[in-house]
Amino acid sequence: MIYKVLVVEDSALMRSELTKIIEKDTDLKVVATARNGMDAIQKVSAMDLDVITMDVNMPEMNGIEALKVIKSKHSVPVLMISALTHEGAEETLDALNHGAFDFIAKPSGAVSLDMAVQGEIIRQKIRTAARSKRYKTPEKQPLITPKVKPLAVPSPVDVEVLKNWSIGKVIGIGVSTGGPKTLMRLLPEMPANFNGVIIIAQHMPENFTLSFAKRLDSICPLKVKEAEDGEIIQPGHIYIAKGGRHTIIKSRGQRVFLIETQEEVEGKIYKPSVDVLFDSLSECFGKHWLGIMLTGMGQDGSEALTNLKKSGGQTIVESEESCVVYGMPGKVVELGGASFILHERDIMDKVKQIVGI
Repeated sequence: MIYKVLVVEDSALMRSELTKIIEKDTDLKVVATARNGMDAIQKVSAMDLDVITMDVNMPEMNGIEALKVIKSKHSVPVLMISALTHEGAEETLDALNHGAFDFIAKPSGAVSLDMAVQGEIIRQKIRTAARSKRYKTPEKQPLITPKVKPLAVPSPVDVEVLKNWSIGKVIGIGVSTGGPKTLMRLLPEMPANFNGVIIIAQHMPENFTLSFAKRLDSICPLKVKEAEDGEIIQPGHIYIAKGGRHTIIKSRGQRVFLIETQEEVEGKIYKPSVDVLFDSLSECFGKHWLGIMLTGMGQDGSEALTNLKKSGGQTIVESEESCVVYGMPGKVVELGGASFILHERDIMDKVKQIVGI
């Protein structure tokens, strides 16, 4: 089967470069290109397409405005292409909130002629988007109203409490494609009186995770922040693993738990890696942590989560019905690593039941 792609880019050089990258695989074909959002809207209406790649910053009509129009009329998945900057991260998060399937990061600015270095990932994302039969507007829209933090923010407790954290007080979450929107719907449901910790490995590049953590912090009762190297993890916090690095939890004297970040871990392509985070949680807490796998392509984290289940721990896996991409969750199910297989809307109720809140 040949997947038909529309490339939307204001730069002729980038249109040419992306076309070469995409068509390196024979099952992908760029059937048309567009110079801006207005041009894209006209061509989408006139063509039968499987995927659109959409630049964010373009003259006349930018990618986000074009995305809104396209998603209001068509079901074709859209992959946003954005610069690796703070502004690019904010724009990309807005695009995901308006229905973009996923995003591709430009490594070196608006005209990135080194896009080929991530050619395999680009082609994989295009193919995944084209094959995703379950991609649709979520039943519950992301919560975008800022939450007022409680006056009495949960403060660090005695290290003896940390030492005795048990199942449900430490939660690890792995997620990839479709994750930002899913997390923006799920995490605000955690109440402010949760005195455990949540640590999340979301596949995102550097610079994007800081913006994402800030956005989550504005809508969650709990404190959300990007994980920093060397900091002590605290109750009542949600930590987002830093993009472009691996996040590892280390114990010190079995009483204090620290975050450590590393640039490289042998054999791990995704940074942050879900496997790396989950393996470190098992090393620190044994079976006494709750593992959750949400939507995402590939199989990162599936082996580590399955090992948790086999050791007697509890795991929650998002069902195929609600996943944007059933890759990572599906692999866990295949390996026999799922204690509970739940629709997105039921996940937090199960978490609260396990945690006891």
